[in-house]
Amino acid sequence: MVVIDIHSPSAGVQERGGGPDHASTGKPASVSGRYAAIVESGKIERDLAQETVVARLDALLERLKESELERKSSVLGRLFSRRAKTAASTLVRGLYVYGEVGRGKTMLMDLFFATCTHKRKRRAHFHEFMADVHDRVHAYRQKIKTGAIAEQDPITLTAADLAAQASVLCFDEFHVTDIADAMILGRLFTQLFARGVVVVATSNVVPDDLYKDGLNRALFLPFIGLLKQHMEVMKLEARTDFRQEKLVGVKVWHVPADRAAKAALDETWRRVTHGRESRGHELVVKGHIVRVPRAAMGAARFTFHDLCGQPLGAADYLRIAQEFHTLMLDHIPVIGAEQRNEAKRFITLIDALYDYAVELIASAEAAPADLYQGTDGYEAHEFKRTASRLTEMASEAYLALPHRQRGASGIAET
Repeated sequence: MVVIDIHSPSAGVQERGGGPDHASTGKPASVSGRYAAIVESGKIERDLAQETVVARLDALLERLKESELERKSSVLGRLFSRRAKTAASTLVRGLYVYGEVGRGKTMLMDLFFATCTHKRKRRAHFHEFMADVHDRVHAYRQKIKTGAIAEQDPITLTAADLAAQASVLCFDEFHVTDIADAMILGRLFTQLFARGVVVVATSNVVPDDLYKDGLNRALFLPFIGLLKQHMEVMKLEARTDFRQEKLVGVKVWHVPADRAAKAALDETWRRVTHGRESRGHELVVKGHIVRVPRAAMGAARFTFHDLCGQPLGAADYLRIAQEFHTLMLDHIPVIGAEQRNEAKRFITLIDALYDYAVELIASAEAAPADLYQGTDGYEAHEFKRTASRLTEMASEAYLALPHRQRGASGIAET
């Protein structure tokens, strides 16, 4: 494994910015060309650390082109491709870029994806990809169970389908928190790499810390070795979290939750997501689905009712906090003493967001200290902590914390 530690003293770019739709209309044939065009446009500042990653991405593109030419020109290469394509994965190693939130990893991968000329390529958020994998595996198991197809390993069948659809896979936010994912990744990626699939991924953690403290982690460790074998590992470390700059001068708590507050939240949403299209998102938590109405670029948007008017628990809120670095919450009402369930859920939600240093932007009918009208019982006592945390979460000191810094949660996943 080659690990490259890149320190950038210069001002940089917001991680969620840029992307292929921000590249110059001339569509430069290299990642460096697209990056230079964005810098020249004034949308971002030149960053030496990012340029080092850009150079590696350009080198990877060249290796992909050379490998493709060799495959097309060599009868032997075509023969290998008809088999398990075992040679391809040893010819071209992918790239795993990790670092704190806001360093520009996503933008750089987007530039790579836009520049890559492979027709069979796919870019996905890692958890979206794994949800697709589980759906495919389930479908194959059902076919095997009903006798529609012969008895085979459904993971091998799924990997064959995925490899046929994309020889280059780009993953954003590569992290593993679900034991169901952890237990199949080794088998899945062994098959993908054997079929010549090249992977480019961004992550907030070094490979050795993937699925850290997870259940049965010893069974997961061979997958980490597999990643190091097939991917070059680079650390991108800028001097600051440029994600924070999106919220400089932005009000994060709006009272009351009226039209003006909604308009302000809409504008902040556009700023946080850089105008990217918002889509619905689903999280699988302990066998059930948690629906995210709007998600883009590591941010999620809910109403109070979406999160606290539904039968959700600590495990659901923790998963949301792990998944998204920014959460926007519309229309938090004043919670009556009779709304004990809503109060309990809101308390647990804020604990989870606070524990993972998630940035909260919200509209509410009252200031934090005045949100709950109950005066006795568990909820009234606990809400004092909630109000205090909400006040802290609007502070510059809190907003300067990197996502997941608090990491080891003290919240029981009930």
